[in-house]
Amino acid sequence: MNFLTLFARNLRRGPYTERFPFGPPAPAPKRLRGRIEFEAKLCEGCLLCEKLCPSGAIRFSRTAAGLAFDCWHSTCVFCGTCAFYCPSGSIRQTTDWSLAHVEAEMFAVAEHGLIPTIVCAECGGKGLDTASNVAKVRPPLSDEEYAQLRRRCPKCRNKFLRNRGKTS
Repeated sequence: MNFLTLFARNLRRGPYTERFPFGPPAPAPKRLRGRIEFEAKLCEGCLLCEKLCPSGAIRFSRTAAGLAFDCWHSTCVFCGTCAFYCPSGSIRQTTDWSLAHVEAEMFAVAEHGLIPTIVCAECGGKGLDTASNVAKVRPPLSDEEYAQLRRRCPKCRNKFLRNRGKTS
């Protein structure tokens, strides 16, 4: 193929490269492992993702407001271990691959979440508003019972589940 034929073909087809970051985002493959998202409402607070993260990108810390979740995307290797082993599905990987940023925003490229501290509706103690692992509870909880369960500390949750269905 000579130069003029190649030149004419490229003029007809247009540029091959993506106009990143100025154009629309390029489509990502369906199974691409991109940045993670954290949904605090679904989290059980087991901290398994922090323990299993090979790069140490995930950190939980106790604060006055509750349990803070941080995932530093600059450290994350996007292996998917956290999402795979999360029992509640509160961590999932997206197909978002465009994590380019200016160096001044290096520490802003992170996923943050907070599992708030609650006051137990039964004993008045403090607990975390975590999702309860109720997959094996029989009969399954109604929406009202689940809402009541979330307003209790772990000790009162166990008591509530033991006494559920018993008449006073």
